[in-house]
Amino acid sequence: MAKSEMARISLTDLKRNFQEVEPGLTGREAVEEANRCLYCYDAPCIQACPTGIDIPTFIKKIASGNLKGSATTIMSANPVGASCARVCPTEELCEGACVLNHSTKPIMIGDLQRHATNWAIQNEQVLFHKGASNGRTVAIIGSGPAGLSAARELALLGYKVTIFEASDKAGGLNTYGIVSFRLPQQISFWEVEQVKSLDVEILTNTTVGKDISAEELQNSYDFIVLAAGMAHVPNLGIEGEELDGVYDAIEFVKETKTKQLTNEFVGKNVVVIGAGNTAIDGATCSVRLGAENVKILYRRTQVEMSAYDFEYEFAKQDGVEFRWLTQPTKIIGDENGRVKAIECLKMELGEPNEDGRRRPAPVNGTEFMIPVDAVIKAIGQTRHQSLIDQFNLEQINGVVQISETYQTSDPNVYACGDVVFGKGKGEAMVVTAAQQGKNVAYAIHHQYEKNSVTA
Repeated sequence: MAKSEMARISLTDLKRNFQEVEPGLTGREAVEEANRCLYCYDAPCIQACPTGIDIPTFIKKIASGNLKGSATTIMSANPVGASCARVCPTEELCEGACVLNHSTKPIMIGDLQRHATNWAIQNEQVLFHKGASNGRTVAIIGSGPAGLSAARELALLGYKVTIFEASDKAGGLNTYGIVSFRLPQQISFWEVEQVKSLDVEILTNTTVGKDISAEELQNSYDFIVLAAGMAHVPNLGIEGEELDGVYDAIEFVKETKTKQLTNEFVGKNVVVIGAGNTAIDGATCSVRLGAENVKILYRRTQVEMSAYDFEYEFAKQDGVEFRWLTQPTKIIGDENGRVKAIECLKMELGEPNEDGRRRPAPVNGTEFMIPVDAVIKAIGQTRHQSLIDQFNLEQINGVVQISETYQTSDPNVYACGDVVFGKGKGEAMVVTAAQQGKNVAYAIHHQYEKNSVTA
């Protein structure tokens, strides 16, 4: 599309671009798909789901028309099951384990999970009720998938739970960090409401260390759960980062979910630095904002990229270009301080790092320039180091160290989610964080019962 044509894209068109990509199954399609399931007795799909959803049971309930029962089965195991129906790498998890892979094609488990939870959302269902109070209190820092899951399980077990959330809205990554055309905010908000319905108090715009101290929490609550996720994208460490037109990918995606869309990117050339899932989101958002050309620059190769395979394929379908073995070295601005180009260097791979990925090294004399109008940084995220330090917790490079029972170096402080995840794309999934939140709740309850017996 020519720039003159791109310039005519209306805000209505841009909003349409951010609607969900997949329309979801119709009622008839869902029933037909559910009836393909073999309802395996020892279903491998259950074993492949980090939260252990009873997949044959929820599918069978769809087949019988019991959509509330289906949604309850899903959400009982996974407190963010509606979000996971959209963002889980199902082809690597449940669908990848489906026995029908050997004969026809796997059951569309993710789509069926979405169908059941959509029904619950559209019919404003409240699926759970709080447990009888045991008189104990828990403070949870962070309301993302791990924090919400911990809160839901603890409330069911009878704890009085308060969540402290620094942002305007609860939901963490699901609310702010995943693009709208894959995960609309209303899905995350419904999951938050399911947790609030259990008498869980969520204090938004409340930053621990600023609005309330770590010491106050330790003095006021029996247990604390640190589930604060990650912080901002770190600096690239190259000249020109301060120029107008350089964006933090996390904030960039967040603004497309929280602010009025504009035609600022229409007809522009954009580069995204990094090759994780957030980089893919930054690139596909740019396309939907009307960018004429979007390139992802990565200093390694496709083999080493941390984005899921389905994310990579999705970006390619959107027309995103991938420049492998490319290292940005300088961002160049015009006389007005606005980005106009990025200088790069070709790389080659050497010996593996400690994380197993081959170390990139520059190839001398291979400098080249790419004309760009915007640069989006997506090279990972920093840790909440100051928050960790406030609790004086044992940590390694911002990764909180925990025991098998998710206890930190302070026995009354537990941690889960991104604050305990190291490197590796298999770890930091929404569904894995959700399961960790549940595990923390069970660990706290075990500790409470153990203390009650010995008291």
